[in-house]
Amino acid sequence: MGDLRRLDPAAAGGLLRPAVAPARVQLDRNEGGTGPIRVLFVCTGNSARSQMAEAVLGRLGGTAFDAYSAGTAPKGVHPLTVRALAEIGIDWTAARSKSVQEYLGRSFDYVITVCDAAREACPVFPGTHASRHWSFDDPAAAEGPEEERLAVFRRVLGEVSAMVEPFVGGARQGVSGGATASDPGT
Repeated sequence: MGDLRRLDPAAAGGLLRPAVAPARVQLDRNEGGTGPIRVLFVCTGNSARSQMAEAVLGRLGGTAFDAYSAGTAPKGVHPLTVRALAEIGIDWTAARSKSVQEYLGRSFDYVITVCDAAREACPVFPGTHASRHWSFDDPAAAEGPEEERLAVFRRVLGEVSAMVEPFVGGARQGVSGGATASDPGT
């Protein structure tokens, strides 16, 4: 079984940091405010970045989180996403690419966009939630021989992991860590 820590968080180059100081948010959790923290990761194709984030949060967050991912224009899970996740011990072979339309009408504690295009096209989700944006390169756009493209998938997976790990601790404590609390209904 692989280890997320073998991915080099320095691969993010210190560039991926929340833009706003951490703030406490009151989340619209399951009716009594209990239960898993619900997180939706959104990107354009739901083929790589959001899939990676869902998988890593599922691994690191355990039962304290319900992780989901979706795309504004789903394309199918990229085979190199599956391969990069397998290298760290996450079996993602049964994953499928999903549309954000599947999640409309559901409430989330966090909605995190992981690409700039999805940030602009992301629909409104109901309830009070913390919104976040993490910008990652699209590994599916990498060109060249397979090994070079796989290296890009590995790098982006390292960057995603470097963002998810501190997010887990902050979300458990109710710290949004750079998120902005959305008004109800937005």
